[in-house]
Amino acid sequence: MSQTYSASTSVDIDASREAVWLALTDPAAIARYMHGTSVETDWSAGSPIYWRGEMNGRRYEDKGEVVAFDRPRRLAVTHWSPLTGEPDEPAGYHHVDYHLEAIGEGGTRLTLTHGNSPTQEAADTMVATGWRPTLEAIKQVVEKPSAA
Repeated sequence: MSQTYSASTSVDIDASREAVWLALTDPAAIARYMHGTSVETDWSAGSPIYWRGEMNGRRYEDKGEVVAFDRPRRLAVTHWSPLTGEPDEPAGYHHVDYHLEAIGEGGTRLTLTHGNSPTQEAADTMVATGWRPTLEAIKQVVEKPSAA
């Protein structure tokens, strides 16, 4: 097995772990920070998960598996997208691990680790250009639920 790489990023959110957990698992909330993506899963470890939507006028269906579901502490999934051009095989699936830690007076630190990248540069780029903005969008959805 070849070596793989990972990278992490965190954001502090002024809300409870339950509120952040809801943003990670509620399809309506997910659609708000993932550009209208619909999510289908039963959230059981070992179950399939599908993300469907449209990006740049092109329909997509990404897929993966729920690896861990430990409310409200940890959610882990695998993720593969045909848009990457990678083959649909284990080496092409990214690992996405969310950890929720209670901080301060009712706040939550949300840490995301992106793994199974072929290089450290690829992992760092994915976190910087994809996941960091997503965590900021989650923060906005949770802290300002009425905002569009």
